[in-house]
Parts: sequence; structure tokens; C-alpha cells
Amino acid sequence: MDRIDVVIVGAGVVGLAIAERIARSNLSVYVLEKHNSYGQETSSRNSEVIHAGMHYPAGSLKAKLCVEGNELLYDFCKNNSVAFNRTGKFIIAKTDKDEKTLVDILKRGEENGIKDMKIMSKNEIRTIEPGINVNAALYAPSSGIVDSHILMKTLIKLLKSKSGDVVYNSEVTGVEKMEGGYGVTINGGSKDEFKVLTRILINSAGLNSDVIAEKAGIDIKKENYELKYCKGQYFRITDPAKCKVKHLIYSVPDEEGHLGIHVVLDLAGKIRLGPDSQYIDRDKIDYNVNIADRKYFMDSVASLFSLREDDLAPDTAGVRPKLQGKGEKFRDFIIKNEKESGFPGLINLIGIDSPGLTASLAIGRYVETLTGGLL
Repeated sequence: MDRIDVVIVGAGVVGLAIAERIARSNLSVYVLEKHNSYGQETSSRNSEVIHAGMHYPAGSLKAKLCVEGNELLYDFCKNNSVAFNRTGKFIIAKTDKDEKTLVDILKRGEENGIKDMKIMSKNEIRTIEPGINVNAALYAPSSGIVDSHILMKTLIKLLKSKSGDVVYNSEVTGVEKMEGGYGVTINGGSKDEFKVLTRILINSAGLNSDVIAEKAGIDIKKENYELKYCKGQYFRITDPAKCKVKHLIYSVPDEEGHLGIHVVLDLAGKIRLGPDSQYIDRDKIDYNVNIADRKYFMDSVASLFSLREDDLAPDTAGVRPKLQGKGEKFRDFIIKNEKESGFPGLINLIGIDSPGLTASLAIGRYVETLTGGLL
């Protein structure tokens, strides 16, 4: 049986960021990915937004790692020629109630360590975004967008330049606690199943992270690790002249914390609307965009832009691994060394939805600290 220092399950942006960070210690680090390439699920099907971190409760991992990750991500992109655009973001108020919510969001952002936000009046907004007519908005200049594909590709390049690699078409079918670590059984597709022994097993399997935790022996019902799948669709604006904006445009969150249909720029200058929020059965994943939902998207931005349904074309869809179900309260990231549960050397990352992309490099550093003296 091959012996490896660290095995990471899942080659999404978070798993790759963890691998690149740990590989700096000159340990053998292998990322196992069941698909034939990296980032095939949540990591490549999202808004590619670099979040500032004002939407998450003070003291939560989401708040801490998002704010820290925001700065780390910009620095990484600058130093490694990863395309990004620090666009800034407006969270808009359409009603008096929304304006009061903006004050709450500003206060929470400041509690989370964000120092550069401010509430702007209608006239101030019009000087920056002439096409936007709203009562007020919270401006967050540290929000932006990033090329997530090039980011992941760069992390892999750095990983391989050290002591690590990514092994594709390698689905984890079993985990056994053994003397010296964990025996990981891998289905290599056309090959027979084989097993490796790893001192440290890091579960960053995204949509399947609760399944991997259960294979390792964790009681996911008792630990409340069971995931819910939430699909998000995007529509593309076919005529950018009808939606001239230079910033990300968000509404205030709804009662469930969903950020609503927002206006997202990409690095090519195209504009998308999305995502929506639809909880789906785990065994019914599909990435199709339902054209029948187009009117809902159009209506969601009707106060901002004059659009017809045929101005919107289906773009893409993704599925987010959420710990909270529909109508349930906020759940934080679970990033845990399972030593106290009787599984030393097993680190689980469960429910890494937004702001996982923004927080990815900070998560890498955080997981490195959780390995303790094991490295």
C-alpha cells in the first residue's frame, strides 16, 4: 500500500488552496478528484465574485475567512497574473425599510473588520452609476470578480512545483481508520480499486463532503453534517447597452439571507443576472437553466433596467452545498479536526458554500493550523 503524508478529497478551489498551502512544508500531498478535471462542480458554476464579507455574523468563520481571504486573494492574483477586476459593489435600497437594513449591514461589516464601506445618497450614486435610480446604496469598494478557472489552474501549477499533485478520475469509495492514519480506497475508473495510506485525510469534497465524512466513520446525523442542495441559475443579458453598469449591483438580503438576483459583471464585460435559489433533491442534480424562469429574473431587476424577456438568454447554473435548509437560520462553515470525535488526522470541511471562493486561500491557512503537530 502506498503511503502518503496528506490526501485531500476534492479538486475544487478550496481543496486546491489547502493542497498548495500544505505542500509548502515539503510533504507528499495528493488531491483526489472523481471527475476528469478540476473544479467541475460548485467552483466553476458561480458568480466568480470576490466578496467583502459584510453579510456574515460577526465572529463566524464565514466572516473571518471571507475578510481575510479577500485581501489574500487580491494579493495572490497580482503576484501570479490571475485576471481580476476590483469593481466594487452597490447594495441598493429600494424602500425605507431597505435603507434601515443598509445601516445594519454597514454596522455588521465594520464589526467584521471592513473599513472602506459607506452609504451613498441617490445623487452620489448617480454620479458613479448614471443608469441606477435608487433611494440609497451601501458601497463596498473591495468587492470584485476573479477568473476562478485560472485561479485553480495556478494553484495546481504551484502545487506541482512543490511536493503535490492532482489525481483525476479517482473516486473515494471507502475510508478506514488504521494504525498510522487512514486507508483510502479509490475507484480509478477502468482500473481496479486500490488503497493508499495517508497520515492526514482532508475532506474537501464539496457536494459530497457529508458522504465522505460518513465513509470515514462520522455520524453525520448526530453531528448535523447532512447537506442540502440549492440550485442557482443565471441568465445573460444579450444586449449590454440595455444594462450599462460598472459595478456589481446587489439587493438587500431577504429574510433567509439569500442575496437575491444580482447584477454580475464578468471579465469580458458581459453581464449576468443571478443566481436564484431553488432547493432540489440530491439525486436530481441538473445544470440546465429553465427558460420559464426568465420572467422572474426580469422582474427582479425591473426597478433598475427596462428589459424584455427576450433580452435574457440562459447562461449557466450551479448547485451549492448548504447546511441550512429552506427557511432555516444561518449555518456557518464546518471546518473541523475530528480528533475529539475519535478521528485524529481527519479534517472535515462541510457546507462550504459562498463565500468559499473568496475565502479559499484563508481556508488553506486555517486548515494548516488545524493539522497541529501532525505535519
